[in-house]
Amino acid sequence: MFVASRDLRAARGRFALISVVVVLIALLVTFLSGLTAGLRHQNVSVVERIDAQSVVFAASGDGPSFDESALTSEQVAVWRRSADSVHPIGVGRGSASAAGGATKGVALVGADGGVGDRAPSAPGTVIVGDGAARSLGVSAGDTVTIAGQAFTVAAVRGDDWYGHSPAMWMTLADWQHANPRGGAATVLAVSGGDDATNSLAGTTSRTVADSFSAVGSYTSENGSLTLMTVLLFAISALVIGAFFTVWTLQRTPDVATLKALGASTGSLVRDALGQALVVLLAGVGAGVGTAAVAGSMIGDAVPFVLDISTTLLPATALVGLGLFGAAFALRFLFTTDPLTALGSTR
Repeated sequence: MFVASRDLRAARGRFALISVVVVLIALLVTFLSGLTAGLRHQNVSVVERIDAQSVVFAASGDGPSFDESALTSEQVAVWRRSADSVHPIGVGRGSASAAGGATKGVALVGADGGVGDRAPSAPGTVIVGDGAARSLGVSAGDTVTIAGQAFTVAAVRGDDWYGHSPAMWMTLADWQHANPRGGAATVLAVSGGDDATNSLAGTTSRTVADSFSAVGSYTSENGSLTLMTVLLFAISALVIGAFFTVWTLQRTPDVATLKALGASTGSLVRDALGQALVVLLAGVGAGVGTAAVAGSMIGDAVPFVLDISTTLLPATALVGLGLFGAAFALRFLFTTDPLTALGSTR
């Protein structure tokens, strides 16, 4: 790092320019990662709450869909006879209002089990997610009106969403009354059973993770944002690699002098990669830090998740890809002849 540290001081403008580029790329990648995670959370967090080996849908030609699935009582009974654990769950959209407040669109989820601590313990009560509580301005003990019926808010718990609508949890019987979309339930949370049961009941099963794609727009939305993030990672490697390629070529006489004086190729590579690492750590750290501060202050303006997966992991990937690009730019160090590089043939 002897030569590299002096290069950093001597060419402050050039390294400041690439550092700004790295900061902007890190800022964009972190924001996009947080936005992708936020949109995913607001789309499928209700489904993530399901505690089962598989999710059973009514079979249809277009594939599993939470918006179209409607299980009959007979289908539920078939699964109850063959599976170890079966919990019917109703999922739909509706509206709710608090005393003196406006009516708000919400996701209505009915369940008596299979969803952890989200299932209400008594009819006539609801468990309200943080998003719905903020939207309606209610807290535990308040009353909300759903489909003309008054419900008592038993608790405000979790931040659950379905299809970008804040969730309210009620008993299955209350859901069937408040959201009469047809059927005894939308899906079943099942542990046990097999494909033979699906054939007998006229249903289809998916794991909980695979059932995310049954939520409308999830696949296209999440796929598009993930593709954009991957392309940004690739662009960051290309930009950083191009910068260090040009910079290394400009240092060719210096490198040749060092090799002529006896410096090993390995020491020169470590020197150059150490220089790249300093630039990357400074730029990525500043970019991710700025995005983290902005994300913590953004509130409910946009769906944004701030955690290790949206900060530390993208930062590590950017540093790794940047070093890969810089390392690719140093390939000439293994083949450069000192005399040729110094221009002895001219």
